[in-house]
Amino acid sequence: MSESKYNQFENAQTQFDKAAEILGLDDGMKELLREPMRITQVRIPVKMDDGSTKVFTGFRSRHNDARGPAKGGLRFHHEETIDDVKALSMWMTWKCAVLNIPLGGGKGGIVCDPTILSKGEQERLCRGFIRQIYNQIGPNIDVPAPDYGTNAQHMLWMLDEYETISGGKYPGTITAKPVGMGGSLGRTEATGYGVIWTLAEALKIKGIDITKTTASIQGSGNVAEYTAKKYVELGGKVTAISCWHNEDKKVYTFINKNGIDISKLMSVKNSFGSIDKAEGIKLGYEVFEGDSKCTKWLEQEVDVLMPCALQNQITPDNFPLIKDSVKFIAEGANGPVTPDCDELIKNKGIFMLPDFLCNAAGVTCSYYEQVQCNMNYFWTKEEVLEKLEKAMKDAFKAVYEVAKEKNLYMRDAAYVIAINRVAEAVKLRGWV
Repeated sequence: MSESKYNQFENAQTQFDKAAEILGLDDGMKELLREPMRITQVRIPVKMDDGSTKVFTGFRSRHNDARGPAKGGLRFHHEETIDDVKALSMWMTWKCAVLNIPLGGGKGGIVCDPTILSKGEQERLCRGFIRQIYNQIGPNIDVPAPDYGTNAQHMLWMLDEYETISGGKYPGTITAKPVGMGGSLGRTEATGYGVIWTLAEALKIKGIDITKTTASIQGSGNVAEYTAKKYVELGGKVTAISCWHNEDKKVYTFINKNGIDISKLMSVKNSFGSIDKAEGIKLGYEVFEGDSKCTKWLEQEVDVLMPCALQNQITPDNFPLIKDSVKFIAEGANGPVTPDCDELIKNKGIFMLPDFLCNAAGVTCSYYEQVQCNMNYFWTKEEVLEKLEKAMKDAFKAVYEVAKEKNLYMRDAAYVIAINRVAEAVKLRGWV
């Protein structure tokens, strides 16, 4: 993250400013919505396995809660910054608003490398973080969830610490917990499936048969895996998957022009979602390797590019590498395309599916989990996915109609809908 010349929060503000101008927001509203309403930085002492004590830095940002309790993930990353967290909390506000769910935007992060921490050290870190922010979270205040580097086990440790301190059972405090411990069925697949439901609607309005399309995907984590699986299930062909290997510190791109067997390739991932190069070669894939700026996935002759890893992956510097065959970009990750690249995408005629619409099924399913926890009644997987698919398709259609009616870029149209909903809630509350 820190190697990039782009600042995530400045990117988020640039995108907001453009939409605010379209909407004609007054200065007071712009000033309120451009910044988080609350930012917390904490220090977390953790007893390490060797007997020493290491102190970690953690962040939590609550961007806006005019429409409901804040909602947002918690990242473990060795290069996490407060600006990353602020940006992601801002995007979460718009994400919840564009799906029209009654939540606001929050986000958190701890500066650490979970790949070098033992299970016990990770647990003590999770519990220590909750002790520091206990009075700032809760089912009616701010609801954390997993993000990059965290998982369902981390969430359960955090919930257990919260409930230990509170002396009660509050499963709606944290989402994406293990199924059977308050987690929702369908949550694992949610974000990736949502990316493809959105893409499928876009292909439909353009009169393109998904079974005749090919795609290149960046990432091999949960979002990328289920994005790829749903895409292939609907008849698409994935010809390239690129991922960062946490141990080798390299990017590997696995290519098969005849189509990748997603289940087999994902079966050789390690616990942190990295695909083993040697195993990929054994499976018959052509493998390219490079540093963190490797763009092999971007250079493929495909119809669809799906960045499903980290931010700032498509920039004006590497945009010329994108082939003329590419007609769609589906942002499975948060902020994978920099703002200064949007005009290039628009001019090239590529249909953009913006992140806070395209990947919003994750937070929507987290909302469903929260609802189920609060009423202590859980839905079947089929019920969850049915509700989720309808919500994603409805949101896409609403954004597309605004884009068509006002002749707007899809990202701008999504912002117009989301910001307008949040601004209206702010006005009704009398904040501005």
